[in-house]
Amino acid sequence: MTGLAAMLFREARLRATNATFIFWDVIYPLAYLLVFGVGMSSALGGNFAGMGAGYSDFFLAGVLGMASFGIASNTAWSLFMDRDNGIFYEMLTYPLSRAALLIGKVLFNGLIALVQALVTVVLAAVLLDVHVRWGGLPLLVMAVAVGTAGWFFFYAIFALMIRRNDAFNTVTSIFYFVFLFASSMFYPVDPLPYAFRIAAMANPITWQVDVLRYATIGLGRPSTLLLEGLLFLGFSTASFGGALWALRKQE
Repeated sequence: MTGLAAMLFREARLRATNATFIFWDVIYPLAYLLVFGVGMSSALGGNFAGMGAGYSDFFLAGVLGMASFGIASNTAWSLFMDRDNGIFYEMLTYPLSRAALLIGKVLFNGLIALVQALVTVVLAAVLLDVHVRWGGLPLLVMAVAVGTAGWFFFYAIFALMIRRNDAFNTVTSIFYFVFLFASSMFYPVDPLPYAFRIAAMANPITWQVDVLRYATIGLGRPSTLLLEGLLFLGFSTASFGGALWALRKQE
């Protein structure tokens, strides 16, 4: 068994011992869509932001981005706990590359993110009558996979460098609040005040969610989305490099 396969197997075994956690990862974003999306659609009507559809259509991509972000955060938390209880340092003695350790850690959780995304999209179309662009599924799969990995690598830097549990929780909570609300996840960026619009446009969550929105309902300009996709690939690559550097600092 290769080092990458061994890490994938280990992560799958660990997650399988807590099926409730996997169920939560898959189902809770759909609850957001059902409660928040339905309520806002009823309040705002069926032509949100002039796109000829309800808020649920717009918010679907935000829910997918939120789930990708949350699964990556939970995966980084498990890395922090491995290091906190000492198992991580034992893993450093295993015959596998540091890149394989990071990629294997996120691979199984990336598969969970893909399952979650597909379940949410199908149920959104069936239950909420969201006008899904099914031809965008390949782009959706790519955006979810790359997004989950990129956010895990970003969080892994802090999981590896921060020593105290309370400090790590504080940092991740701040990131959760800033990244999610200063983005296009819940509302369009264009009507926002200038300072908030600049912050949202510079936010990697916005880049990912905009690509997901184009993949699911076809909203957005292809030229802008190509730029945002390339920016997010750059962010993910830089985060992987940072996580690899932080991992090697542990030796």
